[in-house]
Amino acid sequence: MTLFRRPGAALATLLFLVMGAAFLTQLVPYRQILDSSRQVSSARAQLAALEVDNELLAADIAALETDEEVEKLAREKLGYVRPGEIAYVVLDPPEELTRPQPETDDLVIPEERTWVDMIWDFVTGSDLDS
Repeated sequence: MTLFRRPGAALATLLFLVMGAAFLTQLVPYRQILDSSRQVSSARAQLAALEVDNELLAADIAALETDEEVEKLAREKLGYVRPGEIAYVVLDPPEELTRPQPETDDLVIPEERTWVDMIWDFVTGSDLDS
């Protein structure tokens, strides 16, 4: 009976509950849209990098069709020399024995976050970045 004595308060409470439910039901699809958008951006960046790699590989293939490039690679990789040439091999000096460096503790301490920060990250999708 006390609920009907204050219809404004009851209406405000009902409106608050309905708005809260509407917000919570739209939160998960919003996060999925954010995640999908980030995945699309990442895929586009990977595609651009792969296209650059393909162009470099196509240039390498075109270069391998010339006699000069084949000779250069045979000399560098296989050590071939022409008749009458003398091949020299330069060796690196042996590494000196050094004291092993003490390992440092790469202990990463997570920053302390409040529950409000964690909820805000969840709502905005910032927790999906990792």
